[in-house]
Amino acid sequence: MIEVYAFATPNSVKVTIALEELDLAYALHGINIRQGEQGTTAFTTLNPNQKVPVLVDHDARDEKLVLTESAAILVYLAEKTGRLLPATGAERARVFEQLFFHASALSPAFGQSGFFQRFASEKLPLAIERFDKEAKRVLHVLDTLLAHRDFVAGDHFTIADIAHFGWLWRRSFPGLTLDDTPHIARWYERIAARPGVQRGIARVETLAAPN
Repeated sequence: MIEVYAFATPNSVKVTIALEELDLAYALHGINIRQGEQGTTAFTTLNPNQKVPVLVDHDARDEKLVLTESAAILVYLAEKTGRLLPATGAERARVFEQLFFHASALSPAFGQSGFFQRFASEKLPLAIERFDKEAKRVLHVLDTLLAHRDFVAGDHFTIADIAHFGWLWRRSFPGLTLDDTPHIARWYERIAARPGVQRGIARVETLAAPN
């Protein structure tokens, strides 16, 4: 049995999409970060870093596995099933290259840009400009890559596509569009049309729906 603790966030949706794409059954538990539920004692016991998502796999080989960090969860699920991640060689390295690019560049740029625009207690024009430019720069890096590839790591859909898709699904948070990145736009529509992706999005969106 797999349990997922999540909310309607870019990082959470990566996990539900992966689970749907991999045909793995799971129970989904909402952690309302708008109401501070990530700071409760029960959730902090699962993740001392107080971030969603968290995956709990009761069917892990040795013992119950509690795993945090969306990229680590994606790798674990891919290796558990033998899908969405090449086993060896350059193709596998390309997937990890994109996962690390996502974690070091795209995700922090999008997150910080959105934070300084929306939530900072004081408007800081230098920070807003800095992260807005960085987010747009990273988008164009990815667009250039996708001009020569069907998917971000090569010819096949992998967990690297799921990782990037999570934040591009929430691109309105930092106020970005795909108007100037036609190759990303083409790729995004292709990913968004996948039934597993649509199911994964639908699952997390229910967590933010009014009661």
